[in-house]
Amino acid sequence: MAKEFSVPPVVFPSSAGNPNVPHQRRAPGTAPQPFQPPRPSNPGPANPTLPFMSFDIGSAPASSSFSAPVFSSASVPGSFEDEPPLLEELGINTRQIWRKTVSILNPFRVNPSLHEDADLSGPFLFLMAFGLFQLLAGKFHFGIILGWVTVAALFLYVVFNMLAGRNGNLDLYLCLSLIGYCMLPMVIFSALSLLVPHDGVVIFLMAAVFVLWSTRVCTGLLVELASCGDEHRGLIAYACWLVYMLFSLLIIF
Repeated sequence: MAKEFSVPPVVFPSSAGNPNVPHQRRAPGTAPQPFQPPRPSNPGPANPTLPFMSFDIGSAPASSSFSAPVFSSASVPGSFEDEPPLLEELGINTRQIWRKTVSILNPFRVNPSLHEDADLSGPFLFLMAFGLFQLLAGKFHFGIILGWVTVAALFLYVVFNMLAGRNGNLDLYLCLSLIGYCMLPMVIFSALSLLVPHDGVVIFLMAAVFVLWSTRVCTGLLVELASCGDEHRGLIAYACWLVYMLFSLLIIF
């Protein structure tokens, strides 16, 4: 014979923490009701200028005080339209570099007035081009080229000022700029040497022509731009010839 046991009812505590209140069971098939916050009995007038402070979301009027920003087509002071070009900010004058380059191409009619305003942008381009042509020939000479140009500028600066004495006004920056621009014939020679065999007489004749070209242009510019240099033209030409002869030997061998 089965024995019957009496099971007491199970009571779950509510979310408020009161164990005496039984948990309300929801009938199956009924959807949960969305939460609705209680509304105050007398909400009072809402501030129209501050709609976000009103707790009555449904009755908050649309704010008309905010307007979308209007951008005018006129240029604003300090905008990018008023900014100068990047090359001008860096101090690179492409027209001046082109005029100096064209003046070097004619060794018999060089305009010294173009080279009074010294710069290093054009010489840097010529030296990099010279190094690239040497790299195509299988020679990595970038460091040697930059070092030799620096030593050559110091050499010509010391020699010229020793010859001119106290009256010499050649500065090192101008001397470096002139040597760099007069490297243009050496750049052309470096490019043509890629097409000429280096074991013949032709390469040496070409070297003599381009060395004399660079020497003549550099000597003329140094004498014209610096005072008290006309009477020492021969010594200055010899110093320039030594400088560009070294670069020609760098190309040949």
